[in-house]
Amino acid sequence: MKTKTTYICSECGYQSLKWLGRCPGCSSWNTLQETVMSERAAKAKTAVAAREPVGMSGEIEDEIRCPTGMRELDRVLGGGIVQGSLILVGGAPGIGKSTLLLQICENVGKNKKILYVSGEESERQIRLRALRLGVQSENVLLISETDVDVISACIENTKPDVVIIDSIQTMNRSDIASAAGSVPQVREATNAFMHIAKRSSIAMFVVGHVTKDGAIAGPRVLEHMVDCVLYFEGDRQSTFRILRAVKNRFGSTNEIGVFDMRDNGLCEVENPSAALLEGRPENISGSVVVCTMEGSRGVLAEIQALVTPAGFGNPRRTSSGIDLNRMFLMLAVLEKRAGVNLSSSDVYINVAGGLRIDETAVDLGMCVAAATAKTDAVVPSDMIVVGEVGLGGELRNVSQLEKRLSEAANMGFKSAVVPKSAMHGVKTPNGFTVYGVSTLAEAISVVRKK
Repeated sequence: MKTKTTYICSECGYQSLKWLGRCPGCSSWNTLQETVMSERAAKAKTAVAAREPVGMSGEIEDEIRCPTGMRELDRVLGGGIVQGSLILVGGAPGIGKSTLLLQICENVGKNKKILYVSGEESERQIRLRALRLGVQSENVLLISETDVDVISACIENTKPDVVIIDSIQTMNRSDIASAAGSVPQVREATNAFMHIAKRSSIAMFVVGHVTKDGAIAGPRVLEHMVDCVLYFEGDRQSTFRILRAVKNRFGSTNEIGVFDMRDNGLCEVENPSAALLEGRPENISGSVVVCTMEGSRGVLAEIQALVTPAGFGNPRRTSSGIDLNRMFLMLAVLEKRAGVNLSSSDVYINVAGGLRIDETAVDLGMCVAAATAKTDAVVPSDMIVVGEVGLGGELRNVSQLEKRLSEAANMGFKSAVVPKSAMHGVKTPNGFTVYGVSTLAEAISVVRKK
């Protein structure tokens, strides 16, 4: 069998006959990897029949969705599994990817035939794990295989409704000489499964491992090929797991699902706010409750700050759950516009519960937490703080303020500090007090007086 050497970019999949320091496709440096590929036999040219295009206004079938039996997963997917979709599930090792997919087999397997393909475990190991999780559906078929052609033939013979591939990095094609997990193997294997899913209208889940940087291993084109990309997030030391959609052709990418990892598998957390605030200390300085929007629902989270005198020349800044650069920015505004001296102090910011927040609406909560930690002031335990902080120390408007206040009221909170510009037309829950402020200094003053 003849072979040829090509160089393939690990970021975008660009191919070159010679090595290049910079990829012409995505302009990344040192991403072209040497790959040995077998040359396929030349195929005789055959006439190709032209296809007629379909009109945009023509009749189409209704979108068919299959509920997974887990409301948190259905929320992230946009209402359930879409027939013919290809879904990529990524996350750190041991985070719960395989556990989640095996658990949905119990509910989906009641009405659908499922083929579970594992390239990492034997059939016996999968059965032992299914027994521990209580999965005993008769419609679930198991196969331990890594050859894409063999798996494709198995799918054609069994004709399942749902296929689970665990994992894509273990799959390989015999006509590609590189090892499993390499860029061409991952790309071609995903491409083969994508064609099967679209041609046969089979819903397919693909498990993907992640690199040390948190991105799914393999070429970036892998995420472009699939219909939906789900990421499992969470601290390995914590039992909470957060499922987030970063791409979804059939639903919103703002929704999250919250799970609790227990001995019998993943359990849904129907009230994330209560779970994240459980065990929250009271009458402690530097503790502030904020409300962040995750899709259509508000989630209450606790931001903790610790400010201590710097023991060495340069003060230390550390954040967990909040972008470090955003923290630097807010601390600079806090010192310049509100007069809180932090230049000689170590500052530590943490979001309790392992939640990661990227929304700017928690800027004010972060600043108030750091300011009260510096002066040992205590924020009232029944108050939330919401608002975006500008470089001039002004407070900017935030979206969906009414939903945030409603979530806080449902959790037993009595008051909130919000930007005055966001209060126009907002209905306040009964018995709830809202303090509208215009500047960061004014917000800190209101909190200290309560």
